[in-house]
Formats: sequence, structure tokens, C-alpha cells
Amino acid sequence: MRKVKNLSQKEVALSIDIAQAQYSVLESGKVVPTLPTLEKIAKVFEVDISQLVRKSNVSDEDINISILEKVKLIDTLDNDEKGCLLKMIDIAISKKKMKDNLATLMQG
Repeated sequence: MRKVKNLSQKEVALSIDIAQAQYSVLESGKVVPTLPTLEKIAKVFEVDISQLVRKSNVSDEDINISILEKVKLIDTLDNDEKGCLLKMIDIAISKKKMKDNLATLMQG
């Protein structure tokens, strides 16, 4: 979750008021955090504690929380802003498809 949120260990450690080395040990699973520490970490990541402690088969690539949060916020924009943003997304996607097609043609 930390990587998906694009946070460093130091940033998380500062947010929960512990040393970076101590956070690193928690994140690696070498030490079990206390309930108050879990609550602080969950607050930083904006998730329930249950999401921190459950095992998941979903990789970082499958779900990018920051992108999901941004998509939710798009709906709060006025129609002109939303239209401009969607046009930029369409352009970026078209550019990616064109690059992929050119790469395929170059290989074949």
C-alpha cells in the first residue's frame, strides 16, 4: 500500500510518529505492530485496519489506489473540466496504442 500511495518509509514513519528503522521492521513483518500503531498506519493509507492485516493475492499492478481515488474525484469536476481531462486521457491512450502498434510492426 505504501508503494501504491507513492510514500517512502520515512514519510509513513513520520506520519505515525516512529523512527524509519522501526517502521521498516514493521513493514517487513519481523515485528507485529500494536493496535494503536495499526490504527495510525491505516489512517495514513486511508483504509480499514482489516485491509492492512488480510492477505491478498492482488498485486500493486492490479489496483493502484491513487488512480482509483483520482477517478472518483473526476466526477466532482464541472463538465468543462471533466471534458478536457477526458480528452487528455483519450490522447494519451491513443498515443500509447500507436507506439505499441509501431513496435509490433517493427518486430514483424
